Amino acid sequence: MAIRKRMEDHKQNGFMEVFLYRHGANQIEEGFVVEDLPGLLADETNVIWVDFRGETDEELNATKDVLLNVFKFHYLTVEDCLETRNQPKIEAFPDYFYFIVHGVKPDETSATNFVTKELDGYLGKNYVVTFHTERFRSIKVVKQQVRSSTFACQRGAAYLLHQVLDQLVDLYMPLVDDFDAEIDALEERVLTMKKGSNVILQDIMDLRRSVARMKRISSRQLEVLYRMSHGEFPQIPANTLPYFRDVHDHLLRISDLAENYRDLVAGLFDIHFSVVANKNNDVVKTLTILSSIILPLSLIAGIYGMNFENMPELKTRNGYFITLAIMGIVTFGLLIFFWRKGWIFQKDETLDERDSLPRNDDAM
Repeated sequence: MAIRKRMEDHKQNGFMEVFLYRHGANQIEEGFVVEDLPGLLADETNVIWVDFRGETDEELNATKDVLLNVFKFHYLTVEDCLETRNQPKIEAFPDYFYFIVHGVKPDETSATNFVTKELDGYLGKNYVVTFHTERFRSIKVVKQQVRSSTFACQRGAAYLLHQVLDQLVDLYMPLVDDFDAEIDALEERVLTMKKGSNVILQDIMDLRRSVARMKRISSRQLEVLYRMSHGEFPQIPANTLPYFRDVHDHLLRISDLAENYRDLVAGLFDIHFSVVANKNNDVVKTLTILSSIILPLSLIAGIYGMNFENMPELKTRNGYFITLAIMGIVTFGLLIFFWRKGWIFQKDETLDERDSLPRNDDAM
């Protein structure tokens, strides 16, 4: 009675949505309350989807009561379900299996800030249960599909779960495109920077952290989807396995791309440090050239600055101008030498100039 009363208090809070498909029906039924669930679950011809949202403590407590006392799920899985800091995983039980997957937060996620949210769920013979503390675009899309057509529900609870997972994985793809664009942009910034930039380095580090997180999450979810798609669970019929394998293949592609992006980002670090090293080398080269020019001039000035009486040049009428001329000739000679060596006055080849050069295939 205490549970019943507590549920009555939460009916108006909207913590639970129930979608029911009766065999042979042409539309989905909604609007059920907690007390209706035992009777609905008892009829194995029904396909039921119960979606819980726990945004407040009251909703979390109400959800916990339903999961434990109506569905009779294992209390450890219920604890994991209500705790939102878990990694993707899947656990099998005699009449159901429990899973955790992660979806992308589209409004908060960018190439340099990969943010996910947790989706917990259960799949039984004729029901799907999902739980989340944040709103999921994939859940919303599937709800719209279910309301407009009974096609997914006609194929059973497992196919309905596939629809949710398929939508969830597909939302990773725009982020993959963002990674590609961000890597290209950072590479351009690195190659054109005038000096070492801590801002660019920080952006590369943020991108690396984001790619690593996506790789870590996708790799763990691959194991979940692999087990779902290879006939390990009796709750997923054989004729539905190809659909789960398709979702697994999509996520595998995303995981492979994340691995490639991780290598590209590592390459960005190498390029950045190489550019910085080249800039430092240019500075050292400039200082070295200046030192090489100043050294002989200092030597000449030092020689004639010595206070010896027997220095005939000191009494030469035009000695001052001759000395300046010698210094000028030495300086000019050194500049010519450095120029012929290609150390100074050399224009860097631009991309436009490089592209304008004839290619071997053009010559043929």
